Amino acid sequence: MSTARMSTLATLRGSIERLEQGAAHDLNKIALGHAAADSVLQGGLAVAAVHEVFAEGHQSATATGFIAGLAGRVSSRRPLVWVRQDFSEIEAGALSMSGLAELGLDPRLLVTVRAADTDAALRTAADALACDALGAVVLEVWGQARQLDLVASRKLTLAAQASGVTALLLRVAAEPRPSTAETRWIVRAAHSPPSAPSMPAAPWSAWGAPVFDAQLVRNRHGPVGRWIMEWNCDESQFSEPASHPQPVVATPARRPHQAEAFSLQRRAS
Repeated sequence: MSTARMSTLATLRGSIERLEQGAAHDLNKIALGHAAADSVLQGGLAVAAVHEVFAEGHQSATATGFIAGLAGRVSSRRPLVWVRQDFSEIEAGALSMSGLAELGLDPRLLVTVRAADTDAALRTAADALACDALGAVVLEVWGQARQLDLVASRKLTLAAQASGVTALLLRVAAEPRPSTAETRWIVRAAHSPPSAPSMPAAPWSAWGAPVFDAQLVRNRHGPVGRWIMEWNCDESQFSEPASHPQPVVATPARRPHQAEAFSLQRRAS
């Protein structure tokens, strides 16, 4: 390759890089709440874009919880359409409205659609993305669907950009393929913080906050990373896992009520 052609190629690459960096700052983003992840994402998750979440088959519940959290962040107080391929329900079971409510989603704003196959699921998701009244569209497909190729990904991206609705692709038991997704995540279950050894386990502490091992493997406008992310159901945001599984009350410096009780005990004896 000649020197002139190499110089032209380097110039083009530099121009593309500058355009992508500029586009990263122009994107409207929603903070996830996890400081490290938001920093890498330069402010949070981009709306009006496509994001992919991948998980192994036995991690389907984990991936569902994680993408429900993403949907809750980008579609706050706006309707959410969840399109599921029939096979997903056969393998993973039906979505639990009470479970999604515990995660912070409002079931009254959730519309679920069952599609017979991948083609029908893609058409339904594309139609839903055209409705700018929605906050987000979740497309859940099980397995290595050949229809979800680069062309299909590009169509979903264009639809999301045109309407301002965020597309979240939930892929279970599938391998990542080339796409136009803004981000791609691989999600696994993480251990909840252990109970304090000196404190007996209380019945109400049997269930802790959902904790995810979230690996960002694709970021169109920056680096990638891997974090342990805890979902706060009350505040509907991700955060760093708490050091303790439950709040710890500081011991007061002066405890006059205890001193008085000790004095009375001495007098009685």
